[in-house]
Amino acid sequence: MPKAKGKNRKKKFDYKTDRKKLKRKMAKKAAPRIECAQIRNAWNNKKSVAQNLAEMGLASDPNRTLPIRKVKKMASTVREKVVINPHVINELEAEASLPEVTMSTLSKEFIDYVRHMIETYKDNYKAMARDDLNYYQDTPHQIKKKIESYKRFYPSEYASLNAALQQKMEIS
Repeated sequence: MPKAKGKNRKKKFDYKTDRKKLKRKMAKKAAPRIECAQIRNAWNNKKSVAQNLAEMGLASDPNRTLPIRKVKKMASTVREKVVINPHVINELEAEASLPEVTMSTLSKEFIDYVRHMIETYKDNYKAMARDDLNYYQDTPHQIKKKIESYKRFYPSEYASLNAALQQKMEIS
């Protein structure tokens, strides 16, 4: 009976594969993806992480750049480093100084709930707490906070809603 092929099989060299290409391919897979576009563009794969960051003017080890103040160690550890790629820091600072744009809004159900409460009860928060649409059993104080958040998100709509309520009051 023949032996099982597998464990004791002699390993042979594969002449068809290009080891150099294989090594490059594996190195490319192993290298992490740099999310920051400015750092990715200035990155040099032939240098170490610390060398790349030092050239960009960034810190690889925050403990070395901002050491704990000790009189003896302070003089020996702090060294002046030459920044070769200052454009990276300038681009990062410019990006950080841009105002943050947030497109947050309230849900449709929340808006309908608050509009119903305002149209029905105006400023009577205790009556709002007893309303049938108050599914979550909000207290009068919680309802007041929800209405205030609606005022912050939609000030023009809240003003027009109040104006419509005032016209209704004058007519009746």
